[in-house]
Amino acid sequence: MSTVLPLAEPVRRSRADTSAASAPDGERLATRLRHQVGRAIADFGMIEEGDKVMVCLSGGKDSYTLLDILLQLQKKAPVKFELVAVNLDQKQPDFPEHVLPGYLQSIGVAYKILEQDTYSVVTRVVPEGKTMCSLCSRLRRGALYTYAAEQGFTKIALGHHRDDLVATFFLNLFFHAKLSGMPPKLLSDDGKHVVIRPLAYVREDDIVDYAAVKQFPIIPCNLCGSQENLQRKQVKRMMDAWERETPGRIETISRALGDIRPSQLSDPKLFDFLGLGKAGAAPTSDAPVWLDDASVETNHAQVG
Repeated sequence: MSTVLPLAEPVRRSRADTSAASAPDGERLATRLRHQVGRAIADFGMIEEGDKVMVCLSGGKDSYTLLDILLQLQKKAPVKFELVAVNLDQKQPDFPEHVLPGYLQSIGVAYKILEQDTYSVVTRVVPEGKTMCSLCSRLRRGALYTYAAEQGFTKIALGHHRDDLVATFFLNLFFHAKLSGMPPKLLSDDGKHVVIRPLAYVREDDIVDYAAVKQFPIIPCNLCGSQENLQRKQVKRMMDAWERETPGRIETISRALGDIRPSQLSDPKLFDFLGLGKAGAAPTSDAPVWLDDASVETNHAQVG
Protein backbone atom coordinates (compact mmCIF):
# COMPACT_ATOMS: atom_id res chain seq x y z
CA MET A 1 0.00 0.00 0.00
CA SER A 2 1.36 3.40 -0.99
CA THR A 3 1.47 6.28 1.44
CA VAL A 4 0.49 9.60 -0.12
CA LEU A 5 2.41 12.48 1.36
CA PRO A 6 0.74 15.86 2.02
CA LEU A 7 0.44 18.19 -0.94
CA ALA A 8 2.88 21.04 -1.28
CA GLU A 9 1.91 24.54 -0.31
CA PRO A 10 0.13 26.09 -3.36
CA VAL A 11 2.37 29.16 -3.24
CA ARG A 12 6.05 29.14 -2.39
CA ARG A 13 6.67 31.72 0.34
CA SER A 14 9.93 33.18 1.56
CA ARG A 15 11.08 32.60 5.11
CA ALA A 16 10.31 36.20 5.96
CA ASP A 17 6.80 35.90 4.50
CA THR A 18 6.14 32.69 6.42
CA SER A 19 7.15 34.23 9.73
CA ALA A 20 5.18 37.39 9.03
CA ALA A 21 2.07 35.42 8.07
CA SER A 22 2.21 33.49 11.32
CA ALA A 23 0.82 34.85 14.54
CA PRO A 24 3.45 36.48 16.76
CA ASP A 25 3.89 33.23 18.67
CA GLY A 26 4.11 31.16 15.50
CA GLU A 27 0.83 29.38 16.17
CA ARG A 28 -0.17 29.12 12.52
CA LEU A 29 3.15 27.53 11.66
CA ALA A 30 2.93 25.32 14.76
CA THR A 31 -0.51 24.14 13.65
CA ARG A 32 0.85 23.09 10.26
CA LEU A 33 3.78 21.27 11.86
CA ARG A 34 1.53 19.48 14.35
CA HIS A 35 -0.68 18.35 11.47
CA GLN A 36 2.25 17.05 9.42
CA VAL A 37 3.92 15.30 12.35
CA GLY A 38 0.61 13.82 13.50
CA ARG A 39 -0.07 12.52 10.03
CA ALA A 40 3.37 10.92 9.76
CA ILE A 41 2.88 9.24 13.14
CA ALA A 42 -0.48 7.87 12.01
CA ASP A 43 0.62 6.83 8.50
CA PHE A 44 3.57 4.80 9.73
CA GLY A 45 2.38 3.71 13.19
CA MET A 46 5.25 5.51 14.86
CA ILE A 47 3.90 5.85 18.40
CA GLU A 48 1.63 3.42 20.28
CA GLU A 49 -0.07 3.23 23.64
CA GLY A 50 2.47 3.02 26.46
CA ASP A 51 5.53 3.82 24.33
CA LYS A 52 8.60 5.23 26.01
CA VAL A 53 10.13 7.50 23.36
CA MET A 54 13.73 8.65 23.44
CA VAL A 55 13.94 11.99 21.59
CA CYS A 56 17.52 12.43 20.41
CA LEU A 57 18.40 16.08 20.97
CA SER A 58 21.54 17.42 19.29
CA GLY A 59 21.03 21.12 19.94
CA GLY A 60 20.20 21.82 16.29
CA LYS A 61 17.00 23.33 14.87
CA ASP A 62 15.60 19.98 13.72
CA SER A 63 15.76 18.12 17.03
CA TYR A 64 14.50 21.16 18.98
CA THR A 65 11.49 21.34 16.66
CA LEU A 66 10.92 17.59 16.95
CA LEU A 67 10.84 17.70 20.74
CA ASP A 68 8.66 20.81 20.82
CA ILE A 69 6.01 19.42 18.45
CA LEU A 70 5.95 16.00 20.15
CA LEU A 71 5.38 17.68 23.51
CA GLN A 72 2.44 19.57 22.00
CA LEU A 73 0.96 16.42 20.47
CA GLN A 74 1.46 14.46 23.69
CA LYS A 75 -1.14 16.66 25.42
CA LYS A 76 -3.97 15.68 23.07
CA ALA A 77 -2.81 12.41 21.48
CA PRO A 78 -5.26 9.47 21.41
CA VAL A 79 -2.64 7.32 23.19
CA LYS A 80 -0.52 7.86 26.28
CA PHE A 81 3.25 7.85 25.78
CA GLU A 82 6.35 9.06 27.58
CA LEU A 83 8.97 11.44 26.19
CA VAL A 84 12.57 11.72 27.39
CA ALA A 85 15.07 14.03 25.70
CA VAL A 86 18.55 12.52 25.40
CA ASN A 87 21.69 14.36 24.31
CA LEU A 88 25.11 12.88 23.66
CA ASP A 89 27.88 15.24 24.75
CA GLN A 90 30.64 14.22 22.33
CA LYS A 91 33.23 16.43 24.07
CA GLN A 92 33.74 18.80 21.20
CA PRO A 93 35.99 21.74 22.11
CA ASP A 94 34.10 24.76 23.43
CA PHE A 95 30.81 22.85 23.56
CA PRO A 96 28.44 24.90 25.78
CA GLU A 97 27.48 22.18 28.25
CA HIS A 98 25.05 24.39 30.15
CA VAL A 99 22.75 25.24 27.22
CA LEU A 100 20.73 22.05 26.83
CA PRO A 101 20.23 21.30 30.54
CA GLY A 102 19.14 24.88 31.10
CA TYR A 103 16.66 24.79 28.22
CA LEU A 104 15.23 21.37 29.12
CA GLN A 105 14.79 22.34 32.76
CA SER A 106 13.02 25.53 31.69
CA ILE A 107 10.38 23.57 29.73
CA GLY A 108 10.04 20.87 32.39
CA VAL A 109 10.84 17.82 30.24
CA ALA A 110 12.64 14.72 31.49
CA TYR A 111 16.14 14.49 30.03
CA LYS A 112 19.49 12.76 30.17
CA ILE A 113 22.91 14.03 29.06
CA LEU A 114 25.24 11.20 28.04
CA GLU A 115 28.98 11.83 27.91
CA GLN A 116 31.28 10.04 25.49
CA ASP A 117 34.40 11.46 23.87
CA THR A 118 33.68 10.49 20.28
CA TYR A 119 35.23 13.75 19.07
CA SER A 120 38.77 12.60 19.90
CA VAL A 121 38.17 9.23 18.28
CA VAL A 122 36.88 10.74 15.04
CA THR A 123 39.59 13.38 14.73
CA ARG A 124 42.27 10.79 15.49
CA VAL A 125 41.03 8.11 13.10
CA VAL A 126 39.74 10.11 10.12
CA PRO A 127 42.52 11.66 7.96
CA GLU A 128 42.42 15.43 7.62
CA GLY A 129 40.12 16.53 4.80
CA LYS A 130 38.13 13.28 4.77
CA THR A 131 34.45 13.05 5.66
CA MET A 132 33.89 12.57 9.39
CA CYS A 133 30.12 12.04 9.30
CA SER A 134 30.07 8.27 8.76
CA LEU A 135 32.28 7.34 11.73
CA CYS A 136 30.76 10.06 13.92
CA SER A 137 27.26 8.76 13.17
CA ARG A 138 28.20 5.16 13.96
CA LEU A 139 29.76 6.08 17.30
CA ARG A 140 26.84 8.33 18.22
CA ARG A 141 24.30 5.70 17.18
CA GLY A 142 26.09 3.04 19.23
CA ALA A 143 26.02 5.17 22.38
CA LEU A 144 22.35 6.08 21.96
CA TYR A 145 21.27 2.52 21.16
CA THR A 146 23.11 1.21 24.21
CA TYR A 147 21.39 3.71 26.48
CA ALA A 148 18.00 3.01 24.87
CA ALA A 149 18.38 -0.70 25.58
CA GLU A 150 19.47 -0.10 29.18
CA GLN A 151 16.51 2.21 29.91
CA GLY A 152 13.81 0.24 28.10
CA PHE A 153 12.91 2.79 25.44
CA THR A 154 10.48 1.37 22.89
CA LYS A 155 11.06 4.02 20.20
CA ILE A 156 13.98 6.26 19.24
CA ALA A 157 12.90 9.53 17.60
CA LEU A 158 15.29 11.34 15.27
CA GLY A 159 14.94 14.83 13.79
CA HIS A 160 15.38 14.07 10.09
CA HIS A 161 12.89 16.02 7.95
CA ARG A 162 11.45 15.74 4.45
CA ASP A 163 14.47 17.33 2.77
CA ASP A 164 16.83 14.92 4.57
CA LEU A 165 14.84 11.97 3.23
CA VAL A 166 15.00 13.30 -0.33
CA ALA A 167 18.70 14.17 -0.04
CA THR A 168 19.54 10.66 1.20
CA PHE A 169 17.73 9.17 -1.80
CA PHE A 170 19.89 11.22 -4.17
CA LEU A 171 23.07 10.44 -2.22
CA ASN A 172 22.44 6.72 -2.66
CA LEU A 173 21.46 7.20 -6.29
CA PHE A 174 24.43 9.36 -7.33
CA PHE A 175 27.22 7.96 -5.15
CA HIS A 176 26.20 4.37 -4.38
CA ALA A 177 24.20 3.32 -7.47
CA LYS A 178 21.13 2.17 -5.57
CA LEU A 179 17.54 3.30 -5.09
CA SER A 180 17.19 3.55 -1.35
CA GLY A 181 16.65 6.26 1.18
CA MET A 182 15.94 7.11 4.79
CA PRO A 183 12.63 5.51 5.83
CA PRO A 184 10.27 7.27 8.24
CA LYS A 185 10.32 4.16 10.44
CA LEU A 186 12.82 1.31 10.61
CA LEU A 187 13.99 -1.60 12.70
CA SER A 188 17.69 -1.49 13.65
CA ASP A 189 19.97 -4.13 12.15
CA ASP A 190 20.07 -6.08 15.41
CA GLY A 191 16.27 -6.02 15.63
CA LYS A 192 16.30 -4.40 19.06
CA HIS A 193 15.31 -0.80 18.29
CA VAL A 194 12.51 0.92 16.37
CA VAL A 195 13.69 4.24 14.96
CA ILE A 196 11.11 6.84 13.96
CA ARG A 197 11.34 10.13 12.07
CA PRO A 198 8.19 12.12 12.88
CA LEU A 199 9.37 15.13 10.83
CA ALA A 200 9.27 13.04 7.62
CA TYR A 201 6.61 15.31 6.05
CA VAL A 202 8.04 18.63 7.30
CA ARG A 203 9.97 21.04 5.03
CA GLU A 204 13.31 22.28 6.25
CA ASP A 205 12.31 25.87 5.50
CA ASP A 206 9.40 25.56 7.91
CA ILE A 207 11.74 24.23 10.59
CA VAL A 208 14.07 27.19 10.05
CA ASP A 209 11.13 29.56 10.48
CA TYR A 210 9.80 27.72 13.52
CA ALA A 211 13.19 27.67 15.24
CA ALA A 212 13.47 31.42 14.71
CA VAL A 213 9.99 32.07 16.10
CA LYS A 214 10.63 29.87 19.14
CA GLN A 215 14.17 31.23 19.57
CA PHE A 216 15.67 27.83 20.31
CA PRO A 217 19.23 28.04 21.74
CA ILE A 218 20.94 26.49 18.70
CA ILE A 219 24.30 24.79 19.27
CA PRO A 220 26.40 24.50 16.06
CA CYS A 221 28.31 21.30 15.30
CA ASN A 222 31.99 22.28 15.09
CA LEU A 223 33.05 18.76 14.17
CA CYS A 224 31.60 18.57 10.66
CA GLY A 225 29.99 21.94 10.05
CA SER A 226 33.07 23.28 8.27
CA GLN A 227 33.32 20.41 5.77
CA GLU A 228 31.96 22.17 2.69
CA ASN A 229 32.74 19.41 0.19
CA LEU A 230 30.60 16.73 1.78
CA GLN A 231 28.51 14.80 -0.73
CA ARG A 232 25.37 15.71 1.23
CA LYS A 233 26.15 19.40 0.86
CA GLN A 234 26.59 18.96 -2.88
CA VAL A 235 23.15 17.36 -3.06
CA LYS A 236 21.70 20.11 -0.87
CA ARG A 237 22.98 22.79 -3.24
CA MET A 238 21.43 20.92 -6.16
CA MET A 239 18.08 20.63 -4.39
CA ASP A 240 18.11 24.31 -3.45
CA ALA A 241 18.74 25.25 -7.08
CA TRP A 242 15.89 23.04 -8.26
CA GLU A 243 13.52 24.55 -5.72
CA ARG A 244 14.44 28.08 -6.81
CA GLU A 245 13.88 27.23 -10.47
CA THR A 246 10.77 25.07 -9.98
CA PRO A 247 9.07 25.61 -6.60
CA GLY A 248 7.44 22.43 -5.36
CA ARG A 249 9.83 20.01 -7.08
CA ILE A 250 11.23 18.64 -3.81
CA GLU A 251 7.71 17.98 -2.54
CA THR A 252 6.95 16.08 -5.75
CA ILE A 253 10.06 13.93 -5.30
CA SER A 254 9.14 13.37 -1.66
CA ARG A 255 5.69 12.13 -2.71
CA ALA A 256 7.29 9.82 -5.27
CA LEU A 257 9.26 8.08 -2.52
CA GLY A 258 5.90 6.91 -1.15
CA ASP A 259 4.64 5.58 -4.50
CA ILE A 260 7.05 2.88 -5.69
CA ARG A 261 6.30 0.71 -8.76
CA PRO A 262 8.69 -2.32 -8.70
CA SER A 263 7.47 -3.62 -12.08
CA GLN A 264 8.52 -0.33 -13.70
CA LEU A 265 12.09 -0.47 -12.41
CA SER A 266 14.80 -3.04 -13.13
CA ASP A 267 15.38 -5.09 -9.98
CA PRO A 268 14.68 -8.82 -10.57
CA LYS A 269 14.77 -9.36 -6.80
CA LEU A 270 11.65 -7.20 -6.42
CA PHE A 271 9.72 -8.29 -9.50
CA ASP A 272 9.51 -11.62 -11.34
CA PHE A 273 10.79 -10.54 -14.74
CA LEU A 274 11.87 -14.12 -15.55
CA GLY A 275 8.33 -15.39 -15.19
CA LEU A 276 6.70 -12.43 -16.93
CA GLY A 277 5.00 -13.59 -20.16
CA LYS A 278 6.92 -16.85 -20.15
CA ALA A 279 5.51 -19.49 -22.53
CA GLY A 280 5.16 -23.08 -21.36
CA ALA A 281 6.90 -24.79 -18.46
CA ALA A 282 10.40 -24.95 -19.91
CA PRO A 283 13.12 -23.67 -17.57
CA THR A 284 14.64 -20.29 -18.38
CA SER A 285 18.30 -20.33 -19.44
CA ASP A 286 20.54 -18.85 -16.81
CA ALA A 287 22.95 -15.97 -17.37
CA PRO A 288 26.14 -18.03 -17.93
CA VAL A 289 24.58 -19.67 -21.01
CA TRP A 290 23.81 -16.31 -22.55
CA LEU A 291 27.18 -14.84 -21.64
CA ASP A 292 29.36 -17.77 -22.73
CA ASP A 293 30.58 -16.98 -26.25
CA ALA A 294 31.88 -20.52 -26.70
CA SER A 295 28.47 -22.00 -25.99
CA VAL A 296 26.85 -19.61 -28.46
CA GLU A 297 29.38 -20.56 -31.15
CA THR A 298 28.76 -24.27 -30.47
CA ASN A 299 25.01 -23.80 -30.79
CA HIS A 300 25.45 -21.94 -34.09
CA ALA A 301 27.68 -24.74 -35.37
CA GLN A 302 25.11 -27.38 -34.49
CA VAL A 303 22.37 -25.44 -36.23
CA GLY A 304 24.51 -25.13 -39.41
